[in-house]
Amino acid sequence: MPDAPAEFDRLAGLVERVTFHNEQNGFCVLRLKVKSERELITLIGHAPAVSPGEYASASGNWVTDREHGRQFRAVFVRISPPTTLTGIERYLGSGMVRGIGPVYAGKLVKSFGAAVFDVIEQSPERLREIPGIGEVRAKKITSGWADQKVIRSIMVFLHAHGVSNSRAVRIFKTYGPDAIEIVQENPYRLAQDIRGIGFLSADTIAQKIGIAKDSPLRAQAGVSYALTEASGQGHCGLPYAELVPLAVKLLDIPESIIETAIAQEIADEVLLPDTVEGRPCVFLAPLYYAEQSIAAQIQRLKTGGTTLPAFDAGKAIPWVEQKLSIQLADSQKEAIRLALSSKLLVITGGPGVGKTTLVNSILTIMTVKGVKPLLCAPTGRAAKRLSESTGLEAKTIHRLLEINPINGQFKRNADNPLECDLLVADECSMIDVPLANQLLKAVATSTAMILVGDVDQLPSVGPGQFLTDLIDSGAVPVIRLTEVFRQAATSRIVRSAHQINRGVFPSLPEKGEISDFYLVAAEEPDVIAQTVVDLVQTRLPRKFKIDPIRDIQVLCPMNRGITGARGINQALQAVLNPPGEHSVDKFGNRFSVGDKVMQIENNYDRDVFNGDIGFVTGVDQEEEELAVAFDGRVVSYPFGELDELVLCYATTIHKSQGSEYPVVVIPISTQHYMMLQRNLIYTGITRGKRLVVLVGQKRALAMAVKGKQVERRWSKLKERLATTEG
Repeated sequence: MPDAPAEFDRLAGLVERVTFHNEQNGFCVLRLKVKSERELITLIGHAPAVSPGEYASASGNWVTDREHGRQFRAVFVRISPPTTLTGIERYLGSGMVRGIGPVYAGKLVKSFGAAVFDVIEQSPERLREIPGIGEVRAKKITSGWADQKVIRSIMVFLHAHGVSNSRAVRIFKTYGPDAIEIVQENPYRLAQDIRGIGFLSADTIAQKIGIAKDSPLRAQAGVSYALTEASGQGHCGLPYAELVPLAVKLLDIPESIIETAIAQEIADEVLLPDTVEGRPCVFLAPLYYAEQSIAAQIQRLKTGGTTLPAFDAGKAIPWVEQKLSIQLADSQKEAIRLALSSKLLVITGGPGVGKTTLVNSILTIMTVKGVKPLLCAPTGRAAKRLSESTGLEAKTIHRLLEINPINGQFKRNADNPLECDLLVADECSMIDVPLANQLLKAVATSTAMILVGDVDQLPSVGPGQFLTDLIDSGAVPVIRLTEVFRQAATSRIVRSAHQINRGVFPSLPEKGEISDFYLVAAEEPDVIAQTVVDLVQTRLPRKFKIDPIRDIQVLCPMNRGITGARGINQALQAVLNPPGEHSVDKFGNRFSVGDKVMQIENNYDRDVFNGDIGFVTGVDQEEEELAVAFDGRVVSYPFGELDELVLCYATTIHKSQGSEYPVVVIPISTQHYMMLQRNLIYTGITRGKRLVVLVGQKRALAMAVKGKQVERRWSKLKERLATTEG
C-alpha cells in the first residue's frame, strides 16, 4: 500500500462481515472489529477480494452518513491473511475453500491452531486426524486451498489492471498457475480464450501493462475482434471496404496500420480473402473453411448412391393415408413423390401447412420397408417436439454427433459417419454454418437426407444463413408448402403469422371475441412494461387457469430498455418470485429457489445447451453451488459459473427459436425500431401454441409488418452451392 498522505486517518481490524462486495469493481462495505472501538465499524472502500476473518488495514476519513451513521470511507484498503485464531476460523468458515464450512473450520482451528494453513499446504495427510474428514473431503480441501491462493493472486493482479475479479476463476481454469505470465506476455489471448472477456477488457489490461495503442499486436487482435463481432451479427466475413473503417473506429488508430494488420493476419492464415458477388471480402478462417466444406458435402451427398429401396408412390400414398387416417392434399402428395425419389430434399413452410404430417407420412412409408432413420434438431426442445410428433427417438444435433465434453469434438465425423439410411433434420433455419458443416460431414455418402424448416423465421443466432442459402442456390430440390389446412386456419395465431409474413397487418379479434391472438393497446414504454407484468402475474392466469411461471413466456424484440428482456425479467421476478436472504447474487442476476432460468451457451460437460429452460431447485451457500432442474434432470453450477445462466421470465425472440410455449406475451414498442422486422415478429408469434398476446403500439406492429428490410448477412455459401448445382 502506498504511504498515505498525512491528512488521512488510519484504521485496522478484523473483518467480521462482508456486507457487500461487487466482484466487478471491488467496491465493498465491511464490518470490522477494531480494538479501540466497542461497536463494529463500517468501512467503505475497494478491495479485489475479501473474506470474513481477514485483516483489513485502511487509510481514509471518518464520515457521518445521515442514514447509516458513522463510517470509515477508505481511500486505500489492504487485506491480509488472518493471524488470530478467531480470524482464521472466520476466514476458513466463510465458504471460500470448498469442503470447509463453519463446522469444519472450528474443528480445524481447534486441532491445529494458528498452524492450520501450514498443515493444509505442507502436511495435508494430517487433515484425516479430524473426525468426519475422509480422503475425499481432505482432497477437496487441499485442492480448494491451492486454487484459492492462485485465484487470489490473479484477482489482485487483474484488479490492479482495472479488470473485474469475476473472471479470475475462469482465467485460472484455462491457464492454470501460469496465468499472470501468459496475460503479461499477450493480454489479447484473453479475448480468444476466456468466455466473458472481450477484446475491450483485454485491451484495458494491455494498455495498463504498457502495450502501445498502435502496436501490431493490438492492431491484429483488433481486426480479428471486428470480424468476430461481425460473426456475432451473423456474418461469415465482411467486405474489405467495411472492415477497415470498422476497425479504425474500434481501435482509433490510422488506416495504414489496420491495412498492414489485415495483410499480416491473411499471411498467417488467420483471415482469408475472397469475393462475395464480386466484392473483395475478408473471412475468419474457420468460417471460410466451413462454408467451403458445406458445398463439398452437399455435392458428395447429391451424387452418391443410396441404400433406400425403390418405392411405388402410386401405392404408397393411398396406403399411408389409410394407415394414418389422414387425407393428404395434392401439394403433400407431390412432396411425398419427390421425397421417395430424392437423395437430398428441403421441406419448408410456415405454421399449419402440414410439415409434420408430411414428415410422418414419409417416415411411415419408409420404415415399413426397413429403412433405418435418424432424427435430429438443433435444440433439446425442438428434438423433443420432433420425437413427440413422430413417435421415434429424436436427438439434438450435438448428441447425435456424440460430442466429447472434454475437447468439444464430435465422435461422429467423416471417418465415423452416422449409421442410418435416412437422416431427418428439423428446425433447420436455426442451424448455423459451423454446425451445418459438422452435421453434413458425419452423413455417410449413401444416406438420404431431408432438411425441414421455416425459412421465413429468423436466421440462426450463429453466423451464416444455411437454410436460406441452400434453398436460394437451387442446389437441391425444395418443397414449399403454402396451403394452410382447415384445422390450423381456425387459429388466429396461424392466420396472423401468415398475414404478417405476406406483409399484411394481421386481422385482430373484435371486442369480446374469443380468440387465441390479441393485441392489448398501450402507448408509453413504462405502461407497456407494467401491462406485461399485470398480464403475466394476474390477468392471464386468472382468465385461462394457467401457471404464470411455467405456462407463460414473455418474448421481447431486444434485451435493452424498459420493455426489453432484462428490465421485464427483473420486474417479473420481483412479483413472481422475489429474492430473499437465501438468494445468490452473481454476474448481475439474483437467483433464488423457484426462479425460471435459461442456459445461454452450450455446456457439454453438464449436457445443457443454449436456450434450455430450467428451474432453480436449490442454493447451497456452504458448497457454493446452485442446482437447476432441466426437464426433471438436476444440474449443479458452481457460483463462479453462473454467468452461463440468466433469468428467463422474459427472453428475446432470438433466444426462443426452436421452442414452443403454451402462452406467449410480446411487448412491441417503437423503442425497438432497430429490431422491428417482419421475420422477428413472425418468429415470436409462431412460438405460441395456445395463446399469443401482443402488448403495445399498433404503429410499432405496422412498422414490423412493413419492415421486410432484413439486414443482409455476408456469406459466400449461396455462390459456392450454386456452382455445385445440377
